[in-house]
Amino acid sequence: MPLPRLGTRSERLRTAPALFLVLAVVLAVAALFHADAEPARTTGSGHIVVEVSESRCGRGWTRPEPGVRTFDLHNTSDGAAEVFLEDPGTKVVYGEVEGIGPGTTRQLTVRVGQGAYAFMCVPDDADAVTGPTVHVTGGRRGPGAAPVTEHDLIPPALDYQKWVGGGLAEAVRLTTVLRDAIDRGDLAAARSAWLPAHLQYERLGAAYDAFGDADAKINGTDAGLPRGVHDPGFTGFHRIEYGLWHGEPAGGLRAPATALVKALSGLRDDWAQTRMDPAQLGLRAHEILENTVQFELTGRTDYGSGSNLATARANLDGTREVLSRLRPLLTGRYADLPGLDQELARAGHILDGFRQRGEWTPLDRLTRAQRERTDSVLGGLVERLASVATLCDPRRTV
Repeated sequence: MPLPRLGTRSERLRTAPALFLVLAVVLAVAALFHADAEPARTTGSGHIVVEVSESRCGRGWTRPEPGVRTFDLHNTSDGAAEVFLEDPGTKVVYGEVEGIGPGTTRQLTVRVGQGAYAFMCVPDDADAVTGPTVHVTGGRRGPGAAPVTEHDLIPPALDYQKWVGGGLAEAVRLTTVLRDAIDRGDLAAARSAWLPAHLQYERLGAAYDAFGDADAKINGTDAGLPRGVHDPGFTGFHRIEYGLWHGEPAGGLRAPATALVKALSGLRDDWAQTRMDPAQLGLRAHEILENTVQFELTGRTDYGSGSNLATARANLDGTREVLSRLRPLLTGRYADLPGLDQELARAGHILDGFRQRGEWTPLDRLTRAQRERTDSVLGGLVERLASVATLCDPRRTV
């Protein structure tokens, strides 16, 4: 059963964050339980009704049977909660559902097998509660995931943040080359310098959330601005892109180029005092390519350069950088890590095929088959990276 996609936070288009709240890991086989419990409650479809509350967490699963089971998690409390199905001894998680509102029911489908299981209910404003243990005999237990803690994520987050610092320094250098070309009125050189500078910034994708307001100044679009591309609030790389590819004279681009270098330099200088949230690193790995599919592969961020596919390639590189830091945590937790690696390589090969003699093919020159293949491969990666976001989401236990 595929994991549902998480929502995206698009800093560039200034949209509000959206997060789909259902996260599930689908798994393993068969069961028995203590005979002194109350009879199991099932729905007409054979679903098992399990209560979610502080006083009766996990009550209802009393007659476990082998195979795939669907639990109707019914929140009888007056507050929202998340629920985990775990091995109470090892704390390995076999299923998870977030955001179960009061009085509502959410489903969790799991394949159960040999071992012990218990539901843990985590109310929004109260301590976690673990329900009764269900002992299962017979059958092979399916894959689970050991929980990741915020402490586990601190070393990869610090390493990634250090890498971003170096990337920002390079972005400043390349953008200075762009500004200097505009200052001397050499717009052909400026067009050549724009893409390397922009791609360098795009590779830092997982840090966008930590960039705060600076990202809108550096890489914002005209979305929502009253005067569109002519609005004074339209700044940064895309403002310069629009001017360079729409015949604007150098005089009109000098101030935006100077402002861009200033914004990037300020971000670089302040970066050492910035602290990325380690808990968000896995989610950011997912969001980079989700934004790519939404904005680059649709051409919504093209202001004349026709470089969306180059940006998609830079975003893919940025995703790899995040995953390289998360790999020690994913190994042993994410069974399909080799498949993810293969799809990343496949996506890179496809995107590289759109670069011929140093020039990138614009989106509007792709054939229908090329567009569909690219959308399919990148969309599939987004789905796989939703699993990474889920597995690297630190679990609250108290």
